[in-house]
This record gives sequence, structure tokens and C-alpha cells, in this order.
Amino acid sequence: MSAYNPPVREIKFALDHVAGLGAITALPAFAETDSDLVNSILDEAAKIAAETLAPLNRTGDLQGAKLEDGKVRCAEGWQGAWDALVEGGWNGLPFSPEYGGMGLPNLLNTAVQEMWQSANMAFALCPMLTQGAVNAIQLYGSDAQKALYLPKMVTGEWTGTMNLTEPAAGSDLAAIRSKAVPEGDHYRISGQKIFITYGDHELAENIVHLVLARLPDAPPGVKGISLFIVPKFLVNADGSLGARNDAHCVSLEHKLGIHGSPTAVMAFGDNGGAIGTLVGEANRGLEYMFTMMNHARQSVGLQGLAIGERAYQQALTYARERVQGKPLGLSAPAGIVHHPDVRRMLMSMKARNEAMRGILYLAAGAADFAHVHPDEAERAKAAQLVELLTPIAKGWCTETGQDIASLGVQVHGGMGYVEETGAAQHLRDARITTIYEGTTAIQANDLVHRKTLRDGGRGISEFLDDIALSAEDLKNSQNADLRVLGGALKVACGHAGDVVAWLLAAAATDARQPAAGAVPFLELMGLLVGGHCLGIAGRSAARLQAEAGTPDPFLAAKPVLGRFYAEHLLPRTQSLAAAIMFGAGSVMALDDEQL
Repeated sequence: MSAYNPPVREIKFALDHVAGLGAITALPAFAETDSDLVNSILDEAAKIAAETLAPLNRTGDLQGAKLEDGKVRCAEGWQGAWDALVEGGWNGLPFSPEYGGMGLPNLLNTAVQEMWQSANMAFALCPMLTQGAVNAIQLYGSDAQKALYLPKMVTGEWTGTMNLTEPAAGSDLAAIRSKAVPEGDHYRISGQKIFITYGDHELAENIVHLVLARLPDAPPGVKGISLFIVPKFLVNADGSLGARNDAHCVSLEHKLGIHGSPTAVMAFGDNGGAIGTLVGEANRGLEYMFTMMNHARQSVGLQGLAIGERAYQQALTYARERVQGKPLGLSAPAGIVHHPDVRRMLMSMKARNEAMRGILYLAAGAADFAHVHPDEAERAKAAQLVELLTPIAKGWCTETGQDIASLGVQVHGGMGYVEETGAAQHLRDARITTIYEGTTAIQANDLVHRKTLRDGGRGISEFLDDIALSAEDLKNSQNADLRVLGGALKVACGHAGDVVAWLLAAAATDARQPAAGAVPFLELMGLLVGGHCLGIAGRSAARLQAEAGTPDPFLAAKPVLGRFYAEHLLPRTQSLAAAIMFGAGSVMALDDEQL
């Protein structure tokens, strides 16, 4: 496996010129976040990613996590890496100083997490989920719960999980059976949860589980689910650890990838009932948990980019080093990077990585505006953008990351299919990202039903209008490559608008038809918004290049990459639109016996 080189310049460019970090740090809440601090954070995070986390990626894949004598052991080097993050206070980067955090923008935290996910996705899952648990408790926990749990969770001395899935209740959370019985000032929790990432380990002294369960008098379905804090070790009033709680890992899943991450089957209450405390109000647990789930969905979308970047770097390194045949136009054998089809694959990988980074950073920046902008109308506008972008970020970016990892194997040829090169690990690790935290179909149906149909298409149409205006501006650019991108974006916007109109009409006659076209619509929107982000980047790069007056290959590449995206990727929006509007009926045309 090749070394990981954090793309710090790419990241800084996306932060500044796509996501608008400067506008975020100008907000009163981030007044102390200047460019020197941002650069220092990014450079140090890159060093940790390259020197501490990346070397352990292969180790974690080979050794995996193991359950031995009732304890979960992580791979060699995991403990030292976790201790380094705790000592540096990295887990607290986006959280309030009131609980020991740094109080920095979520957007900056996203950039840090990208590097760590690229370096070692199996390891980075632990801080990712801990941050999500902190968000949930910070928003919905009582003052006592915040005081008791957040200081140690923000520092990373304690980690966090979310416990949703059960053997008989996968994505259908209405079928949850775990129980919570009142007992004085707490509850006795019983039930089993599966697929719990970092459900048990020895990295931290305590694990704070957020568990969905039902009270005895709860109404049926999702309206009867409550959320509980169930720590691995009970916590005394002074914050010290007490007795071991009745929450135990009974097995670890044997997985296709992310072997270094322990995916636990958790048993609550096998010995009398685990002690938990209610978060917020009874029967509002799913609402509260969605805070953590939406954080996780954006973070998993980030994993699509992270794996895509890692696979691209490895494929590019191999293509430059691997000499095979005499490429067309050259007089002597040279690296396969000179073969046109290898170059096509590498360009596709690079262009889509930058498109994903734009989408994900745009969503992360919008979340900052939604939380701390002083103007209520601006907060509402930003929140709407976050809502719209979340299913695209999670669904399209993970599908794209998986495809890029597959292309990485293809660039390696036969050597990519053997484990020694490391290309295969990226593909195996990427495969889970389209499944956990809501499958691609769940994200697509969210985009169709909640984000398009629910408001009669108003929000998504406004967003398409914004993209169309940006495309028109690109069409008038002095840069020929950007003019090509602008024209392609304008056409793709038209396809998206046609589909939105069709979805609204089809939903009124047969609810199955919009659902049948949901995943293609998600792909269409991902391609479109990704191209929009490349347009923003290309416009800024062209301006900076003109201002500099001297050639800069980094900046010069942006418009060219946009043109490649316009000519090779955006045309797919036409076929996707046709499949949605004219092919929905054939999806359900056969009886199940005919399949």
C-alpha cells in the first residue's frame, strides 16, 4: 500500500473558494479563528494522518479487532494513536470551550476528518461516532447529563456509540423491541443491538452508548421510541467511574472490510438490566437520534471522498511507476499513466473527488451558518441547504467513492486484485459506506419524498435556479473550459427540473413511480451539484491565475478538470432523466414469481 499524502492545498482551496470559510470565520461565534490558526490545524492534522494513522491502516486490516475473554482488543498501534488524539484535544475541535472543546467551525473539523478517514477509515470511525454522540447529548441532554458526560466525551477520554439496529429491525426502526422499564430515577434497559461500531474496546476508559428502546406504555411504531444514555461503566455524581453496567459485547462481526473497526453485537440486560437515563422527553427518541444520524450521514459521505482520494493517490503512484508497453505517441516504453484509457480513469477519479469535496464542504459550511449565524432568516436558509444536501452527500458520495476504489483496482490491473498492493483493501473498505447509516435507496427516497415532494418542489427548485444562474455566468467566462462547463451545467439543470416536475405529477397518481426513480434521481442530483462545485472552483482558480500573472499548474488544472467533468460525466444526466421519467413503469412490471 502506498503512502498517504494529505492533499492540503486542495483542501485549503475548497475551504476558501468553494465552501466560503472566510465568511464563516467572520461570524461572531468564530471571531478568534484566523487564517494562521486554520493553517496550523490543517498542517498538524495532515502530519497525524500521514505519520500516525496511515501506517496503521494495513495493520488494522490484517490483524482486525478481536473479542477475547470478554474484552475487545484493537489492532496493534491503535491505543497509541487514540492517546495521541486525546492528548491533542482533537476530538473537541468543533465543540464549545464550556466542555473543553476548541470552539472551531464544523467546516474545519470536516477537513480534518477527511484526512483521518483517508489515512485510516477503520480507526477514524471511533472519533466520528463520538462526535455524533456529543452533538446529540449537547442538543437534547439535561444539564446534569451534559455536565456528567460531555467533558470526558469532548476530550475523547470517553467514546460514544449509537445503538439503533436490532436483529428483527434493520432499517425499519418501527420494529424496535428493546425495552426500558422505569426504576426510580433511572431505567432498566434490555434487548440486543447489532452492527454497533466500536460498541466495545479498550481504547478509552468508558463508552457512552446512546440506545433506542421502548417504555412499557409507549405507543406502537416510531412514535413510541425513546432515547437513553447507557454507559459501559456507571458514572458517579462526581464524575468518577462506578460499577460495570449490564451492557456487553457478545460477538464481533466478520466483515468484508474495515477489519480494524470492531462491529459489535451488544446485549443489554442479560444480568438484570442495564441502567440508563432518559434523554429529553419520552417517545421522542427517533427525533433526537436523527441529530446523530444526520451527522453520521454527512460523515459517511465524507468517507466516500476519503476512500476515493486514497484510491486515486495509490492508482496515480502505480500508473507513474508501472512501465508496460509503448504508449501511443511515444517512442519508448513509459509508465502506463501515458496510456489514454488509464489517463481517462485517473481524470474521472480526480474530477469526482474534487466534486465530492465541494459538495461535502458546502454542506458542512452551511451547517455552521445554520447553527451560529446571527440572522434568523440566514439560519433558516442554510438549514434548508443542509437538509437538501445531506442525502446527496451521503448517497452519491459513497456510491462514487466505491466506484473510484473499483477503478483504482482496474488501474493496477492484475496487481490490483491481489492484497499486497493495498488497492483491494480500499475497495473492500468502501463497500460498507453505501449501506450503513441508511442505504443509498433510503437516502434517495429521503431526497424524493422529504426534500422534493413534501414542499411541492419549492426548495429544490430554488436550488436549481441558483445553479442555473451560476452556469449562465460560467457560459460568459473568458475561459473556454469554463464556458463548456457552464453550457453542460445549464443543460443538466434542465434535466433535473424536468424530473422534479415529473416527480410531482407522478406522486399524485402512483406513489411507486417516484420511488422507482429515486436512486437515479439521487445520482442525477449528485452529478449536477458536483459539477456546480467544480464550476465555483474553476471560476475562482481562473481569477486567481489572472491576478497572479504567472503560470500555476495547480490553478490551471481546475477549469480543465471542469471541462472533463462536463464532457464525460454531466451527459449522464440526460440518460438518468429518461430512465426516471419513462422507465419507472417497467421497474414493477414483472410479478415477483417472474423475477
